[in-house]
Amino acid sequence: MTINVQYVKMLTSDSMTEIVSKKLNKLGDKHEWIINANVFFKLEKDPAGKGNICEIELSLPGPKIFASSKEKNFELAAKNTISDLSKQLQKRKATFNQR
Repeated sequence: MTINVQYVKMLTSDSMTEIVSKKLNKLGDKHEWIINANVFFKLEKDPAGKGNICEIELSLPGPKIFASSKEKNFELAAKNTISDLSKQLQKRKATFNQR
């Protein structure tokens, strides 16, 4: 699986890239049919303090899977986004197994 990490209108973070890559590789080990992952980190001004956004799009056979999360820090946003993707992948795997 190829992982592309992009930081939109903010400085890059090697530690954040490493954390997300490690979590996505674990997901890739479970679901070997994932082709690649596009990760976007965005910083927005939010009066509630939840302006850290993580968006991930997974390419795999069939339609792409997308998840996004907006939290108070990027680690939590990435964790929630990957959790959502995991749930979607489980559903997709169930449809593969029915065929």
